[in-house]
Order: sequence, then structure tokens, then C-alpha cells
Amino acid sequence: MNHAGRIHSLETFGTVDGPGIRFVLFVQGCALRCQYCHNPDSWDPAAGRLVSVEDVLAEIEPYVEYYKSSGGGITVTGGEPTLQAPFVAQLFKACKERWGLHTALDSSGFCETSHARELLDVTDLVLLDLKMMNEAGHRELTGQPNERILQFARYLSERGTKMWIRRVLVPGWTDGAEELLALGTFLGELNGVEKVEILPYHRMGVYKWKQLGIPYMLEGIQEPSKQDVERARQWIEKGRLASGINLAAAGHSAP
Repeated sequence: MNHAGRIHSLETFGTVDGPGIRFVLFVQGCALRCQYCHNPDSWDPAAGRLVSVEDVLAEIEPYVEYYKSSGGGITVTGGEPTLQAPFVAQLFKACKERWGLHTALDSSGFCETSHARELLDVTDLVLLDLKMMNEAGHRELTGQPNERILQFARYLSERGTKMWIRRVLVPGWTDGAEELLALGTFLGELNGVEKVEILPYHRMGVYKWKQLGIPYMLEGIQEPSKQDVERARQWIEKGRLASGINLAAAGHSAP
């Protein structure tokens, strides 16, 4: 079956969404409403451009040698790519069969595990954004509870899927010591975590909220400093140590 997908945009030389140089495809549609989202125009699943797998492969083909020689590949992000799991699975399968490309899925994890099995079978790496461990805080920040996300993380662990865990550091929201300790403790219970990325909150997408007429609730919150990021890394590490696993000794990193 040939699946079509709705996409928001694409980037041919991405360097921050997985290893090496990557083709990054932003798909349309997301069930979360994160208050710091820099792509609120990707929320609507009916918006964007309808494309076939072959359409995307044609966009990738001119750059394949750059991706392969750098140890890169393709990353599908969003929006939320698991909402279009059959399309992304078919795309990843084609990329592997045609060029042997490394595949990465950038996901919030807000997905029923049964819906993602075929996709995960052809996914080499999941970039999993764990936004908050505190359930009430997560619901306030994103509009959704976090249990499904935590279950998805456990499912990836059981499968042995390689993971890079991401935490957007939003001052006053996701940077509390208790919250970061809880994140570190949870990560210590998972298999397959190769890296922890602390991503500083930024305001680069605020203009999109204004264009769409959506109130921006984080107005006035400043971007965290390098010291704030380092402090967060230390709290996460303490949580990992409390769970019996040393992040550094295990060969992981948290920038």
C-alpha cells in the first residue's frame, strides 16, 4: 500500500537532529499544545502539503552521499510523526532499501505503542522529548497527561531501541530540582539511552503564535543561561546516580 503524508517543511542539511548530516522532514499534526512550541503552524493535521513517499525520496536523493559519508541519514520530526506512522514507516523502509540510510524519529512519545510497532521496526534511533515528569505540570504545559509518553519510553526500553532523551529547559517550568531528579531517576530505569540533550528554551517561534492569533503564555520568560543548563545536567545526573547508574560511566552524555 502506498501511503501519502502531510508535511510542514523539510531541511536538507540538518545537524542537530541525530548523528551526522541529515535530511529532516517536518510532518504536519500534533496532539500536544506545548506552550513553548516553535512550530504551532504544524499542529493542524489537515494543513501542510500532501506528498507521496516517492516525492520525499526525490528530495533526498541529490544529497545521499553527504548523509552517508557523514554518518547521517534521515530524521522525521513534526508536529508528531507517529500520527502518520504508516507513511513514515514506508518512507524509512524505502530509505533503508534504496540507500541504507540511518533513520531517526523525533517524537513526543504521545502514542499508543501498538500504533508504532511497524514504524519502530525500521527506526534506528528515537529522539524522545520528555517534557515533564510531574503529571499536573505536564498537563498544564502541554494540554495532555504524560502517562502515555512514559509508557512509550518504557516500551522503547523493552525493545532495546536506541534513544536520545531531550529536555527543553524552560525556566520556572521544567528546570526545578525535584523535576530534574525525577527525570534522571526515570532514565536510570531505561535501557538504550545513549545521550541526554538539554535544549535551552528559546523565543524564535513566538512570531508564529502572533501570526496565528494564539496567546503566547510564556511571555516574559527569559532563555536559560549556560550555568542554568549545567545545573540541570547535574540534577539529572544525581537522579541517575540515585537509580544506581552513572550517566558518564555508562558512556552517555548530557551537553
